[in-house]
Parts: sequence; structure tokens; C-alpha cells
Amino acid sequence: MTLLAPLARLGRTTMALLATIGRIGIFFGQTLGHMVRPPFYFKEFGQALITIGYFSLPVVGLTTFFTGGALALQIYAGGARFNAESVVPSIVSVGMLRELGPVLGGLMVAARVASSIAAEVGTMKVTEQLDALVTLSTHPMKYLTVPRVLAATIAVPALIAVGDSIGIMGGYFVGVTRLDFNSAVYLKNTVDFMETWDIISGLLKGAVFGFIVALMGCYYGMNSQRGAQGVGHATKTAVVAASILILASNYLLTELFFSA
Repeated sequence: MTLLAPLARLGRTTMALLATIGRIGIFFGQTLGHMVRPPFYFKEFGQALITIGYFSLPVVGLTTFFTGGALALQIYAGGARFNAESVVPSIVSVGMLRELGPVLGGLMVAARVASSIAAEVGTMKVTEQLDALVTLSTHPMKYLTVPRVLAATIAVPALIAVGDSIGIMGGYFVGVTRLDFNSAVYLKNTVDFMETWDIISGLLKGAVFGFIVALMGCYYGMNSQRGAQGVGHATKTAVVAASILILASNYLLTELFFSA
């Protein structure tokens, strides 16, 4: 029996993981179903749009600005080994648009928004406010999940667009002030190597990441256990799950968009 104990634990863990994936899949399907059926709570949607989009702008902007600057320094240092310092503007712009902007923006939003949504919804469950919504003939998913998921799906691509611009500006600032690039030449190289699909692919990733963030926050909030400890666990798990799914979906989308 001692030898079988690790296998038993592995089996229980695997079954629990598969059960969680199944429950999230059902929650995902229910969310999509409620999106296309009235009633629609536009006030909740507007509030979520401001909370998720506008209030996340500072953290996304600061993250992408310093990432763009650091990326310029790293590319310049690496390119100097091959006398290819001139590639800094083009690689910074492509790297920010395709990968770093969407992924870092999505992770920052996950850290801020998924935790906030999970804590808010989890607290509502603990204090029986979800039951109160049901008694008022208001479906909790329609009132809480759908507005937040829609708002995140719309707001995060807008955040990514702003973050990409700020990140490229960070690379430009470092390139001109620290690496002695000519300002006009840097901007010309940035624009010349930028393609429309680079921008669109990053925005599509942002929409998927926003959907994931809000979905995980709502799912773990609605399934949190009773008490402050249950809400805290739901908050932590929502951020971890959203971050892992963002990284996994980023690979799948990159494979879909840019595979040969």
C-alpha cells in the first residue's frame, strides 16, 4: 500500500484537475449563452469598463514603458556582437506589438482585475448577496459575469494598444537618449518594419486575454468557499489560473497566427 500511495495521490490530483477543467468549460458555455439572451445590464457593463480599462491604464503603461526601454538596451547589447545595432527599432516595435505588449499587459490586468473580481464576487457569495439576486429574479451570471467578461474583452485590447505605443516610446526614449540613435532614423525604422498584422494579432490576443481574466475572476468568485479564508483562496487561485491560461493561450495563438 505504501508503494501505491504516490500513485493514488497522483490519481486524485489528476481527477480533481480534470473536474475543474470540466466545470470551467461548463461555466464558459453558460457565459456565452447568457451573452446573447436578454436582459442586458448596461450600467454594470459601463462600470466594469471603467474599472477594468481606465483604472488599469497606469500599471499597464508603466510596465510597457520600462519593458520597451529594457528591450532596447538588451537588443543593442546583443546586436553589438554582430555589428547589428541598427535592428533595435524594428525588433522593439515587433516584439512589443506581437508578444511583450499583449502578454505583459494581460498579466498585469490579471493580477489587478482577476483578483478584484474574485474578491468582489466571492464576498457577495459569502454575504449571501448572490442568493438575494436570485430572490429578486436576477440571474447572478447575467448581472455579474456577462458585463465583466464583455467589458474585459473590449477594454484589454484598448489597453494593449496604448501599452504598445508607450512601450515603443520607451524604446525610442532609451535609443535616442542612451544609445545615440538619430531620432528621425529611429522613428523611420520603427514604422518601416511595422506591419498591420503585427498590430491586429496583438489586439486579438488582448481580447482573448481579457475574456480569460474576467472569466476566471467570476468563476472562482462564484465558487469560493465560505469565510474570509475561502475568499482569499479564490482570489489567489483566480490570478494563478488566469496567468497560466494567458501564457498557454498566447502560445496557441502565436502558433495559429505566425506558424509557417
